[in-house]
Amino acid sequence: MNDVLRPARIVFDDASAPRSLDYDDVYHPRAGAAAQARHVFLGGNQLPARWARRRHFVIVETGFGLGHNFLACWEAWRADPQRCEHLWFVSVEKHPPRRDDLRRAHGDRDVDPSARLLIDAWPPLTPDLHALEFDGGRVSLRLAFGDARHWLPQWMVQADAFMLDGFAPDRNPALWSAELLARLRHLAAPGATAATWSVARAVRDGLESAGFEVARQPGFGAKREMLVARFAPGYALRVPEGRRFGRGGTAAVVGAGLAGAAAADALRRHGVPVTVFEQQAHVAQGASGQRGGLLHGVVHADDGPYARWHRAAFLHAARGFAAGIAQERVVGRLNGLLRRERHLGVAELRQRAHALALPDDYARPLDAGQAVELSAGTAAWPAWLFPTGGWVDPRSAVSAWLGHDNGIELRAPARVNALRRAAGGRWQLLDGQGRVLAEVDHVVLANAHDTQRLAGPLEVALRSVRGQVTMLPADAARLPALPLPLAGDGYVLALRDGDWLCGATHDVDDAHADLRDDDHRRNLDTLSGLLGRQVAIDPARVTGRVAWRLSTPDRLPLVGSLPSHSASVRPDQPRFLPRHDGLHVLAALGSRGLAQSALGGEIVASWISGAPMPVASDTLDAVDVARWSARVARIRNAAS
Repeated sequence: MNDVLRPARIVFDDASAPRSLDYDDVYHPRAGAAAQARHVFLGGNQLPARWARRRHFVIVETGFGLGHNFLACWEAWRADPQRCEHLWFVSVEKHPPRRDDLRRAHGDRDVDPSARLLIDAWPPLTPDLHALEFDGGRVSLRLAFGDARHWLPQWMVQADAFMLDGFAPDRNPALWSAELLARLRHLAAPGATAATWSVARAVRDGLESAGFEVARQPGFGAKREMLVARFAPGYALRVPEGRRFGRGGTAAVVGAGLAGAAAADALRRHGVPVTVFEQQAHVAQGASGQRGGLLHGVVHADDGPYARWHRAAFLHAARGFAAGIAQERVVGRLNGLLRRERHLGVAELRQRAHALALPDDYARPLDAGQAVELSAGTAAWPAWLFPTGGWVDPRSAVSAWLGHDNGIELRAPARVNALRRAAGGRWQLLDGQGRVLAEVDHVVLANAHDTQRLAGPLEVALRSVRGQVTMLPADAARLPALPLPLAGDGYVLALRDGDWLCGATHDVDDAHADLRDDDHRRNLDTLSGLLGRQVAIDPARVTGRVAWRLSTPDRLPLVGSLPSHSASVRPDQPRFLPRHDGLHVLAALGSRGLAQSALGGEIVASWISGAPMPVASDTLDAVDVARWSARVARIRNAAS
């Protein structure tokens, strides 16, 4: 597990230069943070000239601080008529400021509009890589909270420019160490530049050892000189086959449920022309066709790969859906969710929250009395409150992602019967008569249970899980008010029209398609357990829906480029396995499709476009579709 995240401790006794108590140093010179950013970090990297007319431009920064360098880049990008199509800014901060401190640092009441947008988007202080989007998704901030020594090896990015910023080398030597600077060579695109206000000998030596040509230029303010550098290593670094990402092209997505729609929307935002093929006449006809689904995070004591993935996925989804709800493009309510902890008391919940240093705006432990108060008397048990959780109508999410005015071509009904490799390495999608439906550079298989028909064996025992939900009309029983969704062993939520949705059953390898009265009774028993009282209702008044979810044994999804075979010199990690060029999958989202689809789609789009990955390298290994092939290869290797 990563070190526990500790927020910044900032003193504002000098309005011109806030001071860090953690490092006993100022965040920026008194001559001005914005002026320093323009002179040192933009000027030293020859910006904005170098991003002119580029499709993508990627900046990596080693210390986010209070965000002044990001805001200066964003301002310069906005003002430049020849700006790149998409600006990516990847940064890390060991001690991130709290939202109120960030607001105070940027003038409190008299806040610049761009700074206000950053403050409004400021994420919970969890040790994750947070993906924030601005200017309609054309400016993307990938912001990692934690130690740069941990995060730089985890980033998957090709940087065009580096901004080496942070507290002075004698106050924070770890950020300027030779080991950390050596990591820059693994992040640098050919011809990448770097700039920093520091001219310390260790910094110069570290950059040169990493393959940079270093020079001095006039500095800013009290600094007589600054350093600029250009990446020219004279050698090529070997990149693992599972980390060789694309550079765009055209794409086809097979499947128009949550997974396919999320992938298509992410590809569109990355500038990749995309066509979606759906074999049904309408979108969201499978498990994505429910009237409502839950959205919440998880809290695990070990904070391992499962917990980190689901936390990152939930935070990513909640940001996107909250914006969609505010714009009335998505139906739902994200004003909180209560998740019951049956086997832990409130003391254990509080101890776990303290040990993980989880912020209250991510997950908050509640005793039974607090849960009763927040749920208007419906929940009388210890629980986690996820303040930004709630429920979303999956059908509205799919429709928003595949909206007719966003440039995505939807073809439905259109069944893809087979895939064929064409001349030049492109992929052809064929119908039942062998006719070519499309020819593209990339195919994304997001067709759930039908994935293996087109992908071939995935070397994993996928499970099909039947789920039946029960819907209760608002007037069908004497039901209490339900201000927040309740979850635990099952769930219940109040839909926008007042009807209640509860469930869901969980039956592996059950192909029965009709609604079953016994399953309604099971769901009503679950509801009674959550409410703490028996729910009496005429079974004839309830309705429901059956759908099947696809899941893996480790309950993590299948994301990424498909492996071409299992044999590998280094089969211990999926990143070393060779891949089918241009063939990708996003499937097996299980019962958490709402929470996982958006981040999964962003990963696939980044894989195809070559944009910075929105997750850590270890997290990508945990969800990589090739992880099962790597396990098979390890077993074969051990047996030989």
